[in-house]
Amino acid sequence: MDHKSTMQMVINNEKPSYIPAAFWRHFPVDDLRPESLARSTVAFQQIFDCDFVKVSPPSSFCLRDWGAEDEWFADPEGTRDYIGAVINSPEDWEKLPVLNPLSGQLGMQLDCLKLIKNALPSDTPFIQTIFSPLSQAKNLAGKVDIFHHIRQYPEQFKQGLETITQTTLLFIEECQKIGIDGIFFAVQHATYDLLTESEFLEFGKSFDARFFEYIESLWLNVLHIHGSHIMYDLVSDYPFQVLNWHDRETPPDLNSGLKQIRGAVCGGLSRIDTMVLGEDEDIKGEFEDALAQTGGIGFILGTGCVCPLTTPLGNIFTAMDLAHSHKN
Repeated sequence: MDHKSTMQMVINNEKPSYIPAAFWRHFPVDDLRPESLARSTVAFQQIFDCDFVKVSPPSSFCLRDWGAEDEWFADPEGTRDYIGAVINSPEDWEKLPVLNPLSGQLGMQLDCLKLIKNALPSDTPFIQTIFSPLSQAKNLAGKVDIFHHIRQYPEQFKQGLETITQTTLLFIEECQKIGIDGIFFAVQHATYDLLTESEFLEFGKSFDARFFEYIESLWLNVLHIHGSHIMYDLVSDYPFQVLNWHDRETPPDLNSGLKQIRGAVCGGLSRIDTMVLGEDEDIKGEFEDALAQTGGIGFILGTGCVCPLTTPLGNIFTAMDLAHSHKN
């Protein structure tokens, strides 16, 4: 079976002939140019043959045209640190303009997607990373306490979220014209460690919901719920085909999470203890446990978040081999 057919079966809760699997990572330095990010993304896929490709630009790709600056200081996950802040006062949220997705850094990311589209086989789905409006707002503010703005200046903060939302929707429209199969929607604040439920509903979910009708025509949308103590109940009704979270680090487990959704779950492997520090038997043990939890239905093998740069290639090979050789 080809990758597209396999993924379509798994999100429809049918049993494909093998267990699909997908891993992704950042490509620091390479991610500064569309050509090098595309080349690295495609090369990673050619090596590991994942069942879908997640395109992983730095989180700043959608913020640089507002003036955000960042730099990679050899973080092992490949993520960048923000230098300074675009937002320094509550009034700054009202000054953000809606961006043109065809120019600047957004336009460069569209160029990257075109290159990836042309380089991948037609049966290999690929999806673009989209950060939720609240996640983007956090990075625009840098060291500024956005939670203070949420609680003391809610209307000004919402105006900023509105501008971010409008800009991101325009960008997604252009991504669709290129032919992406879906988006990887990164939600970073659906956690009790940061917000109350009412705050997340007002400043997170209400803006996230604006994306739902825009992605109806896309068939492979992945919702990533970042962090610990996540508000799974509040996001499990997002109309995404796949849910991904740190299932080895925070509730719910795969079994419980799968029962709350219609689509599929992606996870099962601890990205640090197992994929970075573990050996073949550790990977096999978690894979078999994930199979027992899901029955091999609605299950995509992966990690709860991006693979660190220090992940041994052999461990990714082992995980892919276990999944693709399993007779489902």
